[in-house]
Amino acid sequence: MIVWINGAFGAGKSGTARELVDLIPNSTLYDPELTGGAMSSLLPKKRLAEVGDFQDLPIWRRLVVDTAAALLAELGGVLVVPMTLLRQEYRDEIFGGLAARRIEVRHVLLAPDETILRQRILRRTPDGSPPEEIDGVRQWSHDRIEPYRAARDGWLGEDAYVVDNSALTPEETARVVADAVRAGAAAPCGIVQTPEPTGETLAAGVLLFDEHDRFLLVDPTYKPGWEFPGGVVERGEPPARAGMREVAEEIGLELDAVPRLLLVDWERPQPPGYGGLRLLFDGGRLPAAEAGRLLLPGAELRGWRFVTEEEAADLLPPVRYRRLRWALRARERGTVLNLEAGVPVG
Repeated sequence: MIVWINGAFGAGKSGTARELVDLIPNSTLYDPELTGGAMSSLLPKKRLAEVGDFQDLPIWRRLVVDTAAALLAELGGVLVVPMTLLRQEYRDEIFGGLAARRIEVRHVLLAPDETILRQRILRRTPDGSPPEEIDGVRQWSHDRIEPYRAARDGWLGEDAYVVDNSALTPEETARVVADAVRAGAAAPCGIVQTPEPTGETLAAGVLLFDEHDRFLLVDPTYKPGWEFPGGVVERGEPPARAGMREVAEEIGLELDAVPRLLLVDWERPQPPGYGGLRLLFDGGRLPAAEAGRLLLPGAELRGWRFVTEEEAADLLPPVRYRRLRWALRARERGTVLNLEAGVPVG
């Protein structure tokens, strides 16, 4: 199990985490800041200059998951992780990766009053740092209060167990967190556990259209970016039927007819992913009344929307967007396309 302590810079995460390992039996502290600090030794300066925060590096997010999993495999017990996560897509990627390894996460948010938070930031004096560096750290922390406030009032406040530690010491805060974990108030994150593939996979997606010819996208909780309804084809399952099953499971819609194939796309392996075949089917047009009855399983999907091709460019990762564009062209032409890495062949 992981107890992930989130909060703004200066909220008291590190101090609380150090106290918490003394209160939870067989627990270990893992600070992802250590993994972030290693980026300067692992990556060339040119790559580091392209991002403003090491959290924006995909390698950091992958290493956090891998390191946490390796520590739990080595030591067992509970891992206490103090780390600010303000971007929902990064939460999805990291917590989804942990869920895929069957690692339970208890998400706790330390949320002191903003006035108290600003006072704590002003009192921060890193040992041995020159005054100009201390001022830089303080300003950096202040600049991130607004993104923190937006996340707290939005997705973060709903996702985590919130602890107001305005008037609490780190030891008192740790006791509140430990009690919440023991009592189940800080419950395991309800995130779908999608096993990591061990080889190439076959996946079936279904495009569903509304009366304005917009198509449906869904927002998974366990990975960044939007997606088509669909999923991995199970052993011995016909791909089109797999797409129908996934549509029923994901949005509560039973398709009346087997959807028509639009394209087959071979996705090249990109470690740590294995790639495989990706199929897209035309699920037809949904009447407005039917679209209004769509249901979402909270553990797997957090939202859905009908979008245009242009709008999808801002929601889908590039590889899925290329696949979508060719699927729409195949639908217009009444044909089936064969793609390799998003490019038609043959």
